[in-house]
Amino acid sequence: MVAGSTELHEADREKRWAASSSVAAAIFLTAFKLVIGIITGSLGILAEAAHSGLDLVAAAVTLFAVRVSGRPADREHTYGHGKVENLSALFETLLLLLTCVWIIYEAIQRLFFKSVEVKPSVWAFVIMIIAIGIDFSRSRMLYRVAKKYDSQALEADALHFSTDIWSSSVVIGGLVLVLIAERFNLPWLAKADSMAAMGVAGIVIWVSFQLGQRTVTALLDGVPASVRDDVVRAVRVPGVVEVKQVRVRRSGPEAFADVMLTVERDTSFERTHDIASAAEAAIQNLLPSADVVVHVEPVRADHEGWLTTVRVLAARHGLGAHGIRIYDLGKGGHSVELHLEVSDGLSLDEAHGQATAFEQALREAIPGITQVITHIEPVGDGIARRQATAADEAYIRRVLETLSEDMGFKCHPHDITLRRAGGELQLTFHCTMAAGTPITDAHTFTERIEGLIRSQVPNLGRVVIHVEPNGVLDSDSRGDPS
Repeated sequence: MVAGSTELHEADREKRWAASSSVAAAIFLTAFKLVIGIITGSLGILAEAAHSGLDLVAAAVTLFAVRVSGRPADREHTYGHGKVENLSALFETLLLLLTCVWIIYEAIQRLFFKSVEVKPSVWAFVIMIIAIGIDFSRSRMLYRVAKKYDSQALEADALHFSTDIWSSSVVIGGLVLVLIAERFNLPWLAKADSMAAMGVAGIVIWVSFQLGQRTVTALLDGVPASVRDDVVRAVRVPGVVEVKQVRVRRSGPEAFADVMLTVERDTSFERTHDIASAAEAAIQNLLPSADVVVHVEPVRADHEGWLTTVRVLAARHGLGAHGIRIYDLGKGGHSVELHLEVSDGLSLDEAHGQATAFEQALREAIPGITQVITHIEPVGDGIARRQATAADEAYIRRVLETLSEDMGFKCHPHDITLRRAGGELQLTFHCTMAAGTPITDAHTFTERIEGLIRSQVPNLGRVVIHVEPNGVLDSDSRGDPS
């Protein structure tokens, strides 16, 4: 957070410095062009003085915009104050157009309705050459800062002053033609100064149109279509099923992106968060420092199986599901049997109501299911901390040994743990089997073992049997599997 604040402060400081330098240059050029224009009577130079005067106003507005746009977001401006830079660029465009109107009007007057004597002098050429040098240096400086911090206001200023170079060159050309007209007695060339002013107006109109188009687009939250297409491609990170919506807008130098993605509905919460983070990083790699919001929606994938649908629907109803079995009843009908986990704090009526709602939702989700049978199991959050007595443990070990010797119970039981909770015994132990045993056979075998143990041990509650391949000792094992 501190590093980010430091970077923002540095950006704000450099942008203000660039805008302030532009204001100082505009003051100098406006004053000198005005003085030389009055002395020489050159409409071209006076037009340039007026143009530089408006440049001064535009530069001052840009400085103000840069200062305001650096303010953080607040309750009334939740997207920040970046749009002030866009408004500044629009204001500058209007000033340029007003300049063009005056220049064109005065040029037409001098060309067709009145005669004004132009007196080219060395000072006229000097000031225009100086103006070209200053405009060249400040436009490059403004372009550099604008590109570095993606500032439209500074970029508009830079574009504006870069065109001043060409307009000043046109004025110099007009003054040269006036000198030639005096030297060689070519009266028709005396109108070259007014023609040069028209050339300046033409350049300014073209720049104003380009600048105004971009500014209005930014104010209307428009972005190039290629930017949206790039974002769509970037957010197709692994795990994304579909990119449903992409919205990108700019507020001055800042970019904002809102994206809606879909993922398979059995995707875990942690995985969904990772997908959203990856999409956000992809956008920020494309639009550095962008403010990104990624919304993720779960959807049913085309390849989703019935087992996944059952689990997802159970989770949606706040229930757990295991031991799911699907049977083909023929003629297109299927039966689903499963263990449904509910809170142990519910009454039978409440638990049955939850199971019924789940069963109805399952039938609607999978029309091919004609029968749903649920075995309701209570699942609590309590932790059994009471150890069983030594007599209980000795008895359980004798039962396991008897099963192993008399009933072919060959799974090498070890890591035996016995606890007592709620008046019942709870048994867990590890059992080793051949590594190549199919998992379905291993599960069937453990169910058979559990049944045999329950037949020998009264008042036995939960039984958990952990199976593992021969030669493997779990990290939490405490005994010898042999």
